Amino acid sequence: MKVAIVHDWLVTYAGAERVLEQIVACFPDADLFSVVDFLDDDRAFILGKRAKTTFIQRLPFARKHYRSYLPLMPLAIEQLDLSAYDLVISSSHAVAKGVITGPDQMHISYVHSPIRYAWDLQHQYLHEARLERGFKAGLARAILHYMRTWDTRTSNGVDFFLCNSHFIARRIAKIYRRTATVLPPPVDTDGFTPSASKEAFYLTASRMVPYKRIDLIVEAFAAMPDKKLVVIGDGPEMARIRALEAPNVVLLGYQAFDVLRNHMQRARAFVFAAEEDFGIAPLEAQACGTPVIAFGKGGVLDTIRADGLSPTGVFFEEQSIASLVAAVQRFELAQENPLTRIDAAACRAQAERFAPHLFRTAFKAFVGEKLASRRMLLERAAHPEMLDAQDLFDSAPIPDAVS
Repeated sequence: MKVAIVHDWLVTYAGAERVLEQIVACFPDADLFSVVDFLDDDRAFILGKRAKTTFIQRLPFARKHYRSYLPLMPLAIEQLDLSAYDLVISSSHAVAKGVITGPDQMHISYVHSPIRYAWDLQHQYLHEARLERGFKAGLARAILHYMRTWDTRTSNGVDFFLCNSHFIARRIAKIYRRTATVLPPPVDTDGFTPSASKEAFYLTASRMVPYKRIDLIVEAFAAMPDKKLVVIGDGPEMARIRALEAPNVVLLGYQAFDVLRNHMQRARAFVFAAEEDFGIAPLEAQACGTPVIAFGKGGVLDTIRADGLSPTGVFFEEQSIASLVAAVQRFELAQENPLTRIDAAACRAQAERFAPHLFRTAFKAFVGEKLASRRMLLERAAHPEMLDAQDLFDSAPIPDAVS
């Protein structure tokens, strides 16, 4: 069986690439495809493979400005010839799921999210990009309209959807009218190790972009001068975060992995204010035995236990200073009571449910089950007297809603 793995673009090692790493580990002999491949020499996570790329790879300034070619990516991804493959697996948060496959091929798509900035986050994206008025704004809206039409149409070419959280499963149901099976991405439970020794500071770590709401966290802790906050990360919002200045907030900027892990191990709690599709950082903190105080919306609802036995965190309901301050106060009260205290062992146990080997086992089982069902159907199709109308109906990827 020939297997092709399609990824949106290969330029760094981030959340989507961690999933790709495990998919490649499941199918080490597969061929790899991508819109562009500008990875440097460190290709160990994809077993040293080089992706077969599209014409965008050769366009001017593509290495640094590949995202500027987004309007061309639907055309580009459709030019990849995958006709020789029996199984196509796409890892998609943009266009990878739009590859063209035939009726004798199976296409399984792991969707990190439908194109966020084209769907429900369009207005937020246009606001942050300052594209709300003028000719450029109109052009951007026209391009995003085209992307939505294309994105919906190409969902019909996918036989089975996998996704990273129930939040994204609902987004897939809303946009594509299809059922998606939830398979959470892997967490580096070997790299992030626990420590029971906690210190009197809170931690947040993230790329400094608007939707991560680092500004909200800093402003909330500025309103709690008796509590220390450490911030790790860098990005476009760094200058604005620095301007907020609070004596109890320490901005460390970008830090190496060892420094990040050390702070996660020692922090009293990790603070997370974004509405994420999944959110890997809260699980990395829990792998270090550290509780999480998080905005209770999006993927964190799948990864943090805030109620019942063995809680691992506390949610706040609004992205507001008052709501976050109240959550920190609730957390500290809970930690003073032996009956409600969140302990490191519970956090670590929660993170271990997302270990890489469990992802690989579940992914291979899912693919194997779908291939076996398809094979059985084809065998029965060779004997028409054994095939009825219900078989044909059940074999088609009928759009439906998530149960």
